[in-house]
Amino acid sequence: MPAISARGKQMPASPIRKLVPYAEKAKAAGVQIYHLNIGQPDIKTPEVMLNAVRNFNAKVVEYSHSAGNESYRRKLTQYYQKYGIELDYSDILITTGGSEAILFGMMSCLDAGDEVIIPEPLYANYNGFSTAGNIVVKPITATIDQNFALPPIEEFEKVITPRTKAILICNPNNPTGYLYSEDELKTLREIVLKHDLYLFADEVYREFTYDGAQPLSVLSLSGLDQHAVVVDSISKRYSACGARIGALVSRNRELMATALKFAQARLSPPTFGQVLAEAGMEVPDSYFTEVNAEYTRRRNVLVEGLNNLEGVFCPMPKGAFYVVARLPIADSDHFCQWMLESFHYNGKTVMMAPATGFYATPGLGKNEVRLAYVLNEDDLRSALVCLREGLKAYPGRIAATKTPAAQN
Repeated sequence: MPAISARGKQMPASPIRKLVPYAEKAKAAGVQIYHLNIGQPDIKTPEVMLNAVRNFNAKVVEYSHSAGNESYRRKLTQYYQKYGIELDYSDILITTGGSEAILFGMMSCLDAGDEVIIPEPLYANYNGFSTAGNIVVKPITATIDQNFALPPIEEFEKVITPRTKAILICNPNNPTGYLYSEDELKTLREIVLKHDLYLFADEVYREFTYDGAQPLSVLSLSGLDQHAVVVDSISKRYSACGARIGALVSRNRELMATALKFAQARLSPPTFGQVLAEAGMEVPDSYFTEVNAEYTRRRNVLVEGLNNLEGVFCPMPKGAFYVVARLPIADSDHFCQWMLESFHYNGKTVMMAPATGFYATPGLGKNEVRLAYVLNEDDLRSALVCLREGLKAYPGRIAATKTPAAQN
């Protein structure tokens, strides 16, 4: 039998999806599952976008330009202008979801053996794409007791080597919901300029910020035109995850020309997805106002409910629609599987993502889970009841870690 590649063996399983077989068995047994494991919004995709696909009347579904339809890229420059970001349409390359943008960015900027510094907890697929490219992740650990704020600059300096080529952040953050401040972003600018690094910023949750907080793009920071690389996507912005349309954005012309070669190798991004995405430029701001208010309510229900559970601590996030909570357990992988395989309360249970998969440092996240507040308020309350009862019944429950007295 032929051998599987070492790269394939090293490829990490998704912490978000690896428990799906247990969920399927539970559903087959009649158990209702509250899916808090995955960022699949239940918000309706705007009708104007769906109609654009329904009314598609071309006689042939053709390849698009490898960088994406020019008409869509030009409209995207107007979208970024709303955030004070001036771009040429050639600074934008349309990708098959934000995932491909991450892949193209990494492949264009880092060689095998090069290092990328990423604050953890981190979006799990950063580990996966790094493994695929034989790129070394150097994690800098943010802690739940500090609400997952950016670690001090000294922590970054400690791990920088001649092989370090980039820093990668997600802002607002998946999985923690943390929103980096202007001061924190300026700290990162200082580091990348000092060491001549790329600064990758995954900004796909730009529209999801709360309590009056405003997102700041790395593209808005002065002096970073040759360093800043943004990953973007319509998946969460318009609740259009299945359209698979993202973007790689940078003013670095050599980088964009390099990324285009990778784009040409995969031919073109999805035609129907681009039709849908371009129509998204017509969606009024009122749509985002309503969605933001809905997620604010959901966030409050989930975070307050979690912190009312005995032994549970969850910081209040300022963005995205995720939280990382600390539970009185020793093994989050076992607990999340147990909740699907061995527990239900009145025929219902909760699916969560073990936080171990969101760390690059082995052994971290063992008492943490990520939850996505993508369900309505009533379902979130019911899920919290199931989690409460599950923690009571779980044979691996341990004494709770002391909860911080105050949150920032």
